[in-house]
Amino acid sequence: MFFLNRSKSAMVAPEDALPGRATPIPTAETHFLSGRPLQAAVPEGMEQAMFGMGCFWGVERLFWELDGVWLTMVGYAGGYTPNPSYQEVCTGKTGHNEVVRLIFEPARISYDRLLKAFWEGHDPTQGMRQGNDMGTQYRSGIYTYSEAQADAAEQSRGAFAERLRAAGYGPITTEIRPAPEFYYAEDYHQQYLAKNPGGYCGLAGTGVTCPEGVRA
Repeated sequence: MFFLNRSKSAMVAPEDALPGRATPIPTAETHFLSGRPLQAAVPEGMEQAMFGMGCFWGVERLFWELDGVWLTMVGYAGGYTPNPSYQEVCTGKTGHNEVVRLIFEPARISYDRLLKAFWEGHDPTQGMRQGNDMGTQYRSGIYTYSEAQADAAEQSRGAFAERLRAAGYGPITTEIRPAPEFYYAEDYHQQYLAKNPGGYCGLAGTGVTCPEGVRA
């Protein structure tokens, strides 16, 4: 994965962001594992969610392995540059985060269960980095699609913060905000670890258990 130095750990100002482009970057047509259209609409009875927790290769695998997750895709969100490329995101001058957007079946997996996987799957106290991956594109973030998701995210953050503090960790730095526009990453990033099973994955949790559905 692309390693960044610490000088890229401060958010770019909107006026200094790269201009981007009017048309989307080409991406895969279908999901490498399921064959479903990668840009499928959310089916009736399903919901969507979006998370940033470091290198999106490992994050996507974490979620596609959960029963009840119907579709996963990686991309960029939370910045200023329209339709950015991976190379542009890696400069730190787009403001975007590497994120995974997913479509899930609430009847089979709850949003609380997704939050549990999110909190336990990485270290949400590291600010603009995750392990050796440094820069604003690796920040921890929950991007919500409803008031119910926002409330669940805020409450779970409070509950998990207590457990992290008891384990000796610092404050949670995760941003929680309404889901911004999602830009699909390039074809080769989609389901990367399914295509390259021995590929890099720096995803690592704290070992602290997050209560599921228990609010602060």
